[in-house]
Amino acid sequence: MAATDDDISDVRSFLAEADLTLSGLDAASVRLWIERDDGGRIVGATGFELSGDARHALIRSVAVASDRRAQGRGSALARFALERATDAGAGTAWLFSRRSGPFWQSLGFARADIAELAAALADTHQVRLFRETGQLDREVAWSRPLATAS
Repeated sequence: MAATDDDISDVRSFLAEADLTLSGLDAASVRLWIERDDGGRIVGATGFELSGDARHALIRSVAVASDRRAQGRGSALARFALERATDAGAGTAWLFSRRSGPFWQSLGFARADIAELAAALADTHQVRLFRETGQLDREVAWSRPLATAS
């Protein structure tokens, strides 16, 4: 289900536990979806932010609760974000990941040039934050075309 303003506090806590970037979660340009269990606890999240020209999507906030991992949920959530980004008109998906390269490669991503990502997505919250904090040069960029989203 699409995350609402009422969900943002819970989403922040969930993504903080997963050690993911929290910048801009409440921005209108960031689209987020969450899954909750029967008790209302967030057990999965996914999202993206479009570039100003809507040609590029920064996939972000893909996380699964630790007790729900290794069941295919992460892949399903990532594919959902890729499909929604394609529906929104993006032709290329990008992301930052220093720890999960093999996961993203299994979804068709390849290592990309960090400068290309930063240029394509210069106006996104995460790129701006990483530039401001000096973190951008320490990140690993990944990309894939969306025309063949799997």
